This record gives sequence, structure tokens and C-alpha cells, in this order.
Amino acid sequence: MAASYEYDDAPGGYDDGHRQPQAAAAPSQADAAGYDPNFVPDSVKSFVVHLYRHIREKNVYEIHQMYETSFQTLSERLFKDTPWPSVEAVAHYVDNDHVFCLLYREMWYRHLYARLSPTLKQRIDSWDNYCSLFQVVLHGVVNMQLPNQWLWDMVDEFVYQFQSFCQYRAKMKNKTEQEIALLRQYDQAWNVYGVLNFLEALVEKSMIIQILDQEKEGLEQFTATDGYDYGGGSNVLKVLGYFSMVGLLRVHCLLGDYQTGLKCLLPIDINQQGVYTSVIGSHIATIYHYGFANLMLRRYVDAIREFNKILLYIYKTKQYHQKSPQYEQILKKNEQMYALLALCLSLCPQVKLVDETVNSQLREKYGEKMLRMQRYDDEAFVIYDELFSYACPKFITPSAPSFEEPLVNYNQDAYRLQLKLFLYEVKQQQLLSGVRTFLKVYSTISLAKLANYMEVDEPTLRTILITYKHKTHAIDTDGKVISNADIDFFVDDDMIHVVESKPAKRYGDYFLRQIVKLESMMNDMDRVKLE
Repeated sequence: MAASYEYDDAPGGYDDGHRQPQAAAAPSQADAAGYDPNFVPDSVKSFVVHLYRHIREKNVYEIHQMYETSFQTLSERLFKDTPWPSVEAVAHYVDNDHVFCLLYREMWYRHLYARLSPTLKQRIDSWDNYCSLFQVVLHGVVNMQLPNQWLWDMVDEFVYQFQSFCQYRAKMKNKTEQEIALLRQYDQAWNVYGVLNFLEALVEKSMIIQILDQEKEGLEQFTATDGYDYGGGSNVLKVLGYFSMVGLLRVHCLLGDYQTGLKCLLPIDINQQGVYTSVIGSHIATIYHYGFANLMLRRYVDAIREFNKILLYIYKTKQYHQKSPQYEQILKKNEQMYALLALCLSLCPQVKLVDETVNSQLREKYGEKMLRMQRYDDEAFVIYDELFSYACPKFITPSAPSFEEPLVNYNQDAYRLQLKLFLYEVKQQQLLSGVRTFLKVYSTISLAKLANYMEVDEPTLRTILITYKHKTHAIDTDGKVISNADIDFFVDDDMIHVVESKPAKRYGDYFLRQIVKLESMMNDMDRVKLE
């Protein structure tokens, strides 16, 4: 089994491990030497006072600057190895405002997860804080405008901490008696039904699905305003509801329920610019999980198209994110999506769907491995295993352990099951590569002749052809049969008739490339000095 898929790097990564692995001895809050939760440096005092004022004034630009830049700068300078001051220590600087304190705690726990190792009690307390925060959003009156980046990070972190808790709980071998007692006592913390219920409640209460439907009819301006309410209202519930659809896709992918995950994302048209593209982390997480779900459902063409678009987008824009706290996450997800694209193209050779720039990067990274994967021998299966293990989400088993039986680690069970299912699918494709090779050569060929070439009898060949039809077709979210094949065929009596699909020619792209070439030649000619 590929060693690259390992859970011991928690607190983990981007979507299912979106942070860099921490040092083994990272201190917890209790261990941090010299940490006084009640000491508030002047810079922190100034930070919370100004952030509180900007939130009250709905100054989204200033909130974003403080959230994205000031918080990171102070964390780096003052709290590299310790948590921020406790919420109780800063509360009186912000009029003990209940909602602001919940938001501060949300950032406090996020910083703790990113830089330290949370204790079990801190994990449980973070769950309680999310419950309180979402209850206020769902049932209170939230008269705020918060940056999309912050609202996305809330949903992103909520799902990440759920995944992290499931992984932590599944490693039962080294648990102390106190930890086991806490797990028994707080058995509802990070419960899968609770997580799904909050995300679904945010979608439902925000009425975001109806808003997006009305937008298609020109009755709403949700996407045009990036979800912000310029009429003096609040964007918090609507945008949290919107990002919760991406959160639901991600949770269902972690559970291995890809069909349900894609259904949750249906209201968002990923073929268009949307609010999900306004935050780079949201954009990447959406397409990564959408593509992975389609890969597992054998909808390779859909996966290839979306991976191609996002990888091209990252290639063109990554220099603008170099100073962003998300830059390392962007690069990691970029590499994982290239690995997933290599898997898709090995199972469904539709290179014509991939842009030249992306294709050249892909060949550079995985060209040799993709050639070896076409052979379907033991070495090829090792590469399929390796790429899948590197690029897949960190699957979870959401059920609580059985405390009565001997305590065992079951944190990799879900991953092993998904890997087994994927490799089983790969093995079923083994015979199909031979069929495709012959069908690419002929426009018509008799069954007897092809059976002879493939060294099988005619009944076996008919079975292989039916299998090819089955494996190159899938069911989309509307229940329609879609084809992944670049060649199709039908059998009439004993003759196979091959129909090669031709991609629609992009005349615009062709002319633009020629214009650029002509301008380049003219510039070269202008530089030539005539004697």
C-alpha cells in the first residue's frame, strides 16, 4: 500500500489535510511554556478593538485587511508557538459582544489547529463554539457584512475539524483512560449527523437555492455582487448557505458518497463564474471534490474538463497569490489535481480535452508514469495505487469506536476500502485497452478477425465489447447515459462498425494563435536592420 497516504500528519491538510505537517512535539495550549491566556499585548488590544468597530460599521474592506493580513502578521510575530489570548481576556475591550466573541473564538481555534496540537477537550470546545455560532446565524438576527474569505474559511475549517476529529478518534490504541472517558461523555461532539444537519440547515434557511434560481431569471443579483448586500443588509447567512453546498460535497466525498455530494452542488453552475470563484480556496476545493467524485463515478470526461480549467487558471494566476497565506495549499492541491488528471486520462484517453499548457505540465510531471500505466501489469497497478493514495481526500469512518472490544486503530479502513474499489475498477479496464487499440485502427472489422487478433473466441469477444460499452458510459446527475469514449462502435450481424468522435473545431483559438504568431514575426522583422 502506498506510504504517501498517511494520517499521522494531523492537523492535516487543505481539504482533508490542508495544513503542512507539524513537528511531532508541537505544544498544546497547556504545554506552551510561559503562555498566559489572560495577558493581552497592546497590539492585540488594538486589533480586536478596530476589528470590532469595523464589523459594527460593516466596513468589509477593512475587515478583510485585518482578517487576511493583520491576524496573520500578529500570529507570526507573537503567537507562533502559543494560542492567542483567551476570549475572556479580550471580551471587555469589545463590550462583551456575544457574536464578536464567537467569531474571535472561531479564529482562536483555527489558529490553534494550524500551529499547535489541540487537546481532545479543545476539539470538543471548538465544536461547541461552532454550534453556538451557527445557532446565532440560523435563529438570531445577524446584522453584519463579513468578507467572503472569512465565511468560506468558517465552512472550510468546520469540515476540516470534523475530518480531523474522526481521524483522531479512530486511533484508539494509544488513548488514555481520561481521553476515552471524555469521548464517552461527549459522544455527540462532531457527530456526522450534527455536521450534516448544520450544513443543510444553513443551505435551507439562507434560501440560497431559490436565490440562485431567481438569479437565472434575472430577478436577483447574488453573483453580480459576490454575495454582498449593498442595501445595508447582511451577507452572512446567504453566503454561509452558499459555501455550505461546497461543504456538503466535501463531507460526502470524505464518506465515499459521491452521488449525494454532486447532488448537493447542483444549484451552483460550475460552468459559470460564481461566488465560489471569488475565493481561491473555495474555487480549488469545489473543483477538486467535483472532479474526484466524477472520477469515482466513471464520469471521466466531466472530471477531465474541470481539472483542465482549474489547472490552467492556477497556472495563469498563481503568481498573484505568492504572498497569500493559502499559497502553499494552492500548490499542494495543484499537484494533487495533476495526479488525478493523470489517472483520468489513463482510464479515458481524451487528451484532446486538455489545453496545450496543462498537457505539457502533465507530461513533465507524469508522462513516464502514464506510459507505464497503459500496460496494466503489476507495475502499472502500483502506480495507480501511488497516485490515488497521494491525491485522494482523507476518507473518514464517522462512527464512534466500540469501547467494549479491544481498542484498535481504524483510521485507515475507509481509505483502504476506497482504494480497493478504485483498483478493482482499474483491473476491469485491463482488457478494454486492447479493444480500443484495434478499434482505433479499423473503421470496420469482422468479429472473427478481431477475436483472432485478441486471441479469444467470439462469445468472449462479444462479452468484452459489451463490457467496453458499459465501462465507457456512465449516468449523469439527471439520470441520462453519457459517453466517455473517444471512439464508439456498433455491431451489425458479424461486422463491427467504428465511429470516431471528432471534437468541435475551435476556429477562434486557431485564428488567435495565428495572429499572435504573425505579430511576433512582424516584431522580429522590425528589429532586422537592412543593409
